[in-house]
Amino acid sequence: MNNALILIVEDEPEICEILETYFTREGFRVVTAGDGVIGLSHHQRLRPDLVVLDIKLPRQDGYEVLAALRRVADTPVIMVTALAEDLDKLQALRIGADDYVVKPFNPLEVVARAKAILRRVTGRSSDHVLRLGPLSVDPQAYRAVIEIGTQRTILDLTRTEFRILAHMAASPNRVFERSELVDACLPEGEALDRTVDSHVSNLRRKLAAAGVGNLLSGVRGVGYRIDDIQTR
Repeated sequence: MNNALILIVEDEPEICEILETYFTREGFRVVTAGDGVIGLSHHQRLRPDLVVLDIKLPRQDGYEVLAALRRVADTPVIMVTALAEDLDKLQALRIGADDYVVKPFNPLEVVARAKAILRRVTGRSSDHVLRLGPLSVDPQAYRAVIEIGTQRTILDLTRTEFRILAHMAASPNRVFERSELVDACLPEGEALDRTVDSHVSNLRRKLAAAGVGNLLSGVRGVGYRIDDIQTR
């Protein structure tokens, strides 16, 4: 849960700023959007760990945004709205919201609910080992292993290299933009695209030394991709 990315989709600047302040104080990274279209764009590009979503939004309302999210992802969503009717709450939960908070609210409560949801999500996925051909990545143990025949190599990775590898291995064959890897994997103070290039270069060198140099590739002008392939 440490360093999790929270997407706040809220068109009232004051409320957005309050939520951003409280989440930041608790150690979360935060990105904001003032309407539903921008919110969906941020979600597609940044893959946040949790979304705080208003219902009454410009361009696309919260129900439409939630439905669009649920067609492509299971990202946890907390609906924050002035609509207090049970039917509104039931509709949000039916579409796929994980929780529902009515304005005016205590921002500490929103943060607490977000933490509870993230703990549940982490608990469901903490034992899940990502496997990609000869590569296995254990997010809980912070360990990445290459197995080729009888040879087993534990990769000696930095924390950031491991984050990049685990983040990409969760979505093989997908191209990740540098800016997305910055937001998802790099600690504060390292948020430069060229820093990503340096970490990925080191990671590719270590993968090559373990016999899987063709696993991680660059896509010119876009970013990087991990291919779901077997070693040859």
